Amino acid sequence: MTDLVITRIFDAPRELVYRAFTDPDQLSAWFGPVGWSVPRDSVDIDLRVGGHQRFTMVNEADPSMKSPQNATFVEVVENELLVGEESVAHIPDFGAEVLRLRIEFHDEEDGRTRVVLTQSPFPEAMADSARGGWGSSFTKLDKLLS
Repeated sequence: MTDLVITRIFDAPRELVYRAFTDPDQLSAWFGPVGWSVPRDSVDIDLRVGGHQRFTMVNEADPSMKSPQNATFVEVVENELLVGEESVAHIPDFGAEVLRLRIEFHDEEDGRTRVVLTQSPFPEAMADSARGGWGSSFTKLDKLLS
């Protein structure tokens, strides 16, 4: 098991990047790697400690392939930090009961934002594909923010 850590700089102010992660309309517009989409009607966000973020990623080539996400927020600091936990006990060979996702939002020069995303504990065998999936999603987010 490892900590999957991804750092990305977005050419947008921190408040706008944070909103892209927390606004259902925006999340459905960018989340998921290329080839996957998130139907807007599947997104439900209750943005508070003890609240939740639920949505379903759907494979565009085969809509019967779906990946539901259901996380509970354990930390929320507006425009600074989102931390959620999700049960992954149902995923074969994952090796953990709960996956924690921590997303930090930091100001950078010229009105840009550095996002530091940490997923843990994460199986090393799945880390490369997850890193690729986040990178692909973030490319879609770049377009949304521009």
